[in-house]
Amino acid sequence: MRQTSYVAATCAASLLLCASIGVSYDLGPNSDTAISESVVTSAIRKAVVFYRGQVASHGGYVYYYSTDMSQRWGEGMATADQIWVQPPATPTVGMAYLKAYEAIGDSDCLDAAQDAAEALVYGQRRSGGWSNSIDLKGRKLGFQYEGGTRRKDGISSLDDGQTQAAIQLLVLVDEALEFKNDEIHESATTALDTLLSAQFPGGGFPQVWKEPVAKQPVLKASFPKYEWRTDGRIKNYWDMYTLNDNVCGHVAGALITAHRVYQDDRYITALKRLGDFLVLAQMPEPQPAWAQQYNYDMHPIWARKFEPPAIAGDESQEVIETLMKISIATGDRKYLEPIPRALAYLKRSLLPDGRLARYYELTTNRPLYMVRQDKSTYALTYDDSNLPSHYRWKWDSKVTELERRLHAVKTGQQARSKTKGELQSKVSRIVQELDEQGRWLSTYVGQPLVGQPKFPPDAKFLSSEVFSRNITILSDYLEVSKK
Repeated sequence: MRQTSYVAATCAASLLLCASIGVSYDLGPNSDTAISESVVTSAIRKAVVFYRGQVASHGGYVYYYSTDMSQRWGEGMATADQIWVQPPATPTVGMAYLKAYEAIGDSDCLDAAQDAAEALVYGQRRSGGWSNSIDLKGRKLGFQYEGGTRRKDGISSLDDGQTQAAIQLLVLVDEALEFKNDEIHESATTALDTLLSAQFPGGGFPQVWKEPVAKQPVLKASFPKYEWRTDGRIKNYWDMYTLNDNVCGHVAGALITAHRVYQDDRYITALKRLGDFLVLAQMPEPQPAWAQQYNYDMHPIWARKFEPPAIAGDESQEVIETLMKISIATGDRKYLEPIPRALAYLKRSLLPDGRLARYYELTTNRPLYMVRQDKSTYALTYDDSNLPSHYRWKWDSKVTELERRLHAVKTGQQARSKTKGELQSKVSRIVQELDEQGRWLSTYVGQPLVGQPKFPPDAKFLSSEVFSRNITILSDYLEVSKK
């Protein structure tokens, strides 16, 4: 049985990993009314029964659903047999089921998590990991892929936590089932073996892989000496060192989970090598932070047409969080050494409104943006008055919070769990929002959502992120109550 405190931390990390960009959900009016554990338990059971029974497809999930279940959205419209791997879909919902099982001991919750894990097993690539979605129509028809294997050829992706989230769910379901499900166990360990094969000698990872990566020299990050605005574009940037969308933070979480569950030192060794890479990837003064992606010479490089070589404001915050996570897991304080310089840099780079630019120009540190010239062409600009709406160009600063957390890590302070009283108001609102069918309905008010579904104004919809978050909060409440 997993330790409750660890499960809580893992689930919280999973929800953080899959939080939608710029999304907030109104949970209703404040309420300080005391709520009994039996009421919370009943709400969890009711919500789980509905989501598993009425929402799941082959045990898996997408991001959003119309209330009549006629439309399903992942990154675009999904068919009835498609599920999404990329959070906040199948792994996220599966983790919420595990959290509920830990809190109320209902075997239906564990069965639902197992359903999700088995759906992921079917969609595992021959290269060992996952891409962003799985079509399970073949599973229903008993289809076998070429060569007699159930695994389809294709790349494995670390983008947006796809493979990492699948690994975390499979490893924890494997543990909850006491390692007795051979198919889930084999899928989890195969994924971990191939993840290790995708780690470069210097400790970094590509965005995708299909086979073990080639050896590359271990170098420290530096500024390119060529004209980066026009030169040095690389078509296959996804094969090179990637930090974009918290790739390294998600990998670190998967390795930490795997090491705790399987007690295999290969995973902690890989975690240390990842930390070593992040130390090397810190750019020199006057910009001691991190870029989104690097070539094998450890120079920042272009990715997509609107992703230039630059210092990346939010990815730098993510790297700082990851270095602290690695330091805690390994007990090695050397991974904290780059952080004060990076925080000082971010603090002096804040925009007038207190946020961080997504990009800062190399060496000059001017906030750097892109303007759309036509449907497929972009140009660099320092002007933020007419930015494309499909991309997030500015991010909230976490500098103050990161400074506080760094102090806590250095002084050995343990993260404090919320008390029952602190959770009570939120739990009351969540229970009140659960309707008679066992649904939490969200209302579309024009906010950007992951996957960018085309909802009409004021449309009601179901969200896997909201379901997972609410189940986790209710489960946390019960765990705190037990203590």
